[in-house]
Amino acid sequence: MKTPQAQPAPATRSADPHQRFGKPEHGWRAGLYAIIFESDTPTGRAFDLALIAAILLSVLVVVLATVQPIAAAYGDWLLIAEWCFTALFTIEYIARCLCVRRPDVYARSFFGVIDLMSILPSWLSLFIPGAHVVLGVRILRLLRIFRILKLTLYIQEYGMLGDALLASRRKIFIFLSVVMLIVFLLGTVMYVVEGPAHGYTSIPTAVYWAISTMTTVGFGDLVPKTDIGRAIASFMMLLGWGILAVPTGIISSEIAHQRGRQLWSSRTCTRCMTQGHEDTARFCKQCGEPLPI
Repeated sequence: MKTPQAQPAPATRSADPHQRFGKPEHGWRAGLYAIIFESDTPTGRAFDLALIAAILLSVLVVVLATVQPIAAAYGDWLLIAEWCFTALFTIEYIARCLCVRRPDVYARSFFGVIDLMSILPSWLSLFIPGAHVVLGVRILRLLRIFRILKLTLYIQEYGMLGDALLASRRKIFIFLSVVMLIVFLLGTVMYVVEGPAHGYTSIPTAVYWAISTMTTVGFGDLVPKTDIGRAIASFMMLLGWGILAVPTGIISSEIAHQRGRQLWSSRTCTRCMTQGHEDTARFCKQCGEPLPI
């Protein structure tokens, strides 16, 4: 009599997200892949640390270029440094595409898009003046430090947060729609109550005031003068406190749901091929074989 096999648990994210790019089996591409995408070897870790240093320096150059006294004194040197970093990151991006078997998958991945966006503004500035101002996106490349430091727990939490936001998109959209309706209605009421004499010159202006009041920002450039207007403003301020808690509850519940779904990993026993083990399991629940880490 056959022992029924355990039902496999839903597939979760791979422990190494770079495996989906396809690692070459041999040749110079396999060696280049090990250096660029893997930080377990001394050369791979040295490459990642050097890349982080280059990213920090390139961001520093972009920041210093916006400081007028520094730009006036060292503008030429900063421009040369910027193009050196652009050339370096361009070579790195091309190398990443060359050393994987599926460059299209890498190009569409999160880090692939960020890597491209870190070099694209500089090249576009040759044809579109001012495009280089968005080079600050390079700071996002520092997210690679999570992989370098082996903070896999944080990477899992990052993925869990992304899944929670994606699953909550409809609820958040409905919530924002209701907020916009309330803001528009109360802004219109304030336009009628206060009027142009008190600065509420149009409904869009009154809606702007309603948004700043509802979000408890309150710039103070528009304030109600009448008693009715102040009563409405007080109600909106108190309502804003409650509204701020709604998206927090939605996302928190989705995170708890995602955490419950990810209690099971997709590790497969090499002996009996059973799947669906807990993340903390060290041995197969069917045959007792040590599980791959």
